[in-house]
Amino acid sequence: MVKVLALVILLIPYTLFAELELKTQNTNITLLQNYNDKNQTKEYLYNYDRLRFTLDWKDNGYFSTVIADGINYYGNKYVESELFEYQKTLRSDTPFKTQTSFMDYNGGSTYAKVYRAYGGYEDEVNRVVVGLQSITMGVGRIWNPTNLYNPKNIYALESDETYGVVGVLYTRYLDDTSHLSAIVSQNEADKFRYAMRYQGFLEVADFALDAIYSDETKMIGYEVDGSLESSGVGVRSEGAYIESNNTRFFQGLVGADYGFEEGLTLVVEALYSSKTFTAKEISENLDSEILPNLVSSPLYVALSLSSPLTIYLDASFIYIESFGGEQSRFLSPQLTYTLNDYNSFTLGVMVNDVENKKKYNGDSSTLYFRWDLAF
Repeated sequence: MVKVLALVILLIPYTLFAELELKTQNTNITLLQNYNDKNQTKEYLYNYDRLRFTLDWKDNGYFSTVIADGINYYGNKYVESELFEYQKTLRSDTPFKTQTSFMDYNGGSTYAKVYRAYGGYEDEVNRVVVGLQSITMGVGRIWNPTNLYNPKNIYALESDETYGVVGVLYTRYLDDTSHLSAIVSQNEADKFRYAMRYQGFLEVADFALDAIYSDETKMIGYEVDGSLESSGVGVRSEGAYIESNNTRFFQGLVGADYGFEEGLTLVVEALYSSKTFTAKEISENLDSEILPNLVSSPLYVALSLSSPLTIYLDASFIYIESFGGEQSRFLSPQLTYTLNDYNSFTLGVMVNDVENKKKYNGDSSTLYFRWDLAF
């Protein structure tokens, strides 16, 4: 797998008349974070900076993308904390290293990583992608129980930033509304995971059937995404039956969204899990293939609102409440000011309130200011 990836990434770009585009983006976030540690609050003020280079290449159906990051944390108290020590252990589950070791300096720590590196070919009926890539499944806006590859983490500051998967993704377009995908991926232990996905269209909705198999995990799932005729209300559902290490459970969601004429968008989503997990079970399974599916309550309900306030200013708000099990709630309001095509500024708050703070550690609140610069 590693040799195939190297061949794709290194050999494809050697075409004289290919389309080659280099994009650079810098994301700088200053955070004031109150972290609850067994009912004791610890406060950290630190800065996170990510310089990202994206190189895209295309030529006659062939393509490749390489995304590389340079990441820096600055804040003496934070980089010396147990919270940051845990952060340093998080890495992609791939057969080769995708990031360097952390280099500590006075008051900070820095490292570099390859975020994505893949190449492939596409024509009217076929698409194949090989390398470190993002594999998407599911139709949920807040949660994705069917996606055991790159699930979003709505509780994270950058919920769409996910670790890449090393694998081969082949898609066969059967007609204008349906296609069949096959996936083979490899992890750090050189074990393989296999998946199949069929997506089609019924008279009122798109639907998909998913299946994932590995030595550790088996999953079958469904996805439905449609609208209620002329009402403008979008509705969706996805669900997965999962078997992993002698644990069997179902997890599914239903959701709806509606866009008002004034620009306001409302999203409602509910997640159900037939099995819940204790804090000890979650902490003992941090390397599990189904870690994002290990939840502590049987039911979660989320409400999301977003709206432009002016031509430059946008507002959004997310609220999540759990029911049954370990009670918790999460809320995140934010304002984004877009100065121009190159600069945007975001001010936001994230509050994660856990009822039983002695059992469940976590961020109790985070105030952040973000500056995105593209050049």
